[in-house]
Amino acid sequence: MATAMIFTGCGADESANTPKETKNLKVGATPVPHAEILEEIKPDLEAEGIKLEIVEFNDYVQPNIALNDKELDANFFQHEPYLVDFMKEHSEVKLKNAGGVHIEPMGIYSKKITKLEELADGAIVSIPNDPTNGGRALLLLEKANLLKLKEGVKETATVQDIAENTKNLQIQEVEAAQLPRTLDDVDISIINTNFAMNADLNPTKDALFMEDSTSPYVNIVAVREGDENRAEIQTLLKTIKSDKVKKFIDEKYKGAIVPAF
Repeated sequence: MATAMIFTGCGADESANTPKETKNLKVGATPVPHAEILEEIKPDLEAEGIKLEIVEFNDYVQPNIALNDKELDANFFQHEPYLVDFMKEHSEVKLKNAGGVHIEPMGIYSKKITKLEELADGAIVSIPNDPTNGGRALLLLEKANLLKLKEGVKETATVQDIAENTKNLQIQEVEAAQLPRTLDDVDISIINTNFAMNADLNPTKDALFMEDSTSPYVNIVAVREGDENRAEIQTLLKTIKSDKVKKFIDEKYKGAIVPAF
């Protein structure tokens, strides 16, 4: 890993002449809120001798591939159920949850109705096409009393697990990042908070229905297996799970993002 040497000036104290090593830490993140949170802690990490480089991604696949391929030191964009499912589908990927940071409640959005009671029979609904978030979206539709799933499927639910669909909802599965763009064409869309906010949607004002704070989908910092105890990773976790960051999340996102520490 590249290092930069900082010299502190001459003096009689031998320790004053010892160069201080600055370590680089490259973290992949989706723009909102992950990259914003990382930007907030840059000065704190710099004070600890760590230069943070944030690499932004707009999808849920490349950050894990890049981390596994050692192009990143960590990533911050996903919850553990997604990571577990991703590694099942990509057996070569060996990553680990280093620590949870916040919850992003998934929400139901629409440009055509102002409340779910207005949803017509045969309405078109877009949901994420990845298995974990797709199942999560279906659970949210069930919680909103828009359909019923087979008993016991939980987050593994697929559209084939819909047991009752009295409104004859037409489910369209779309890449998560593209869901906000479907709002002109569908009746409702179930969108992850980071992509909703990136599309200038305010979850606490614009969502017709949202997960509550009991959601199990905590967004995590992921690292390669064996790196979770690296000093730089531990410093990153300590810094990102600080009172300063908790205050930043509360004040900036006003309930749309919930600290999980």
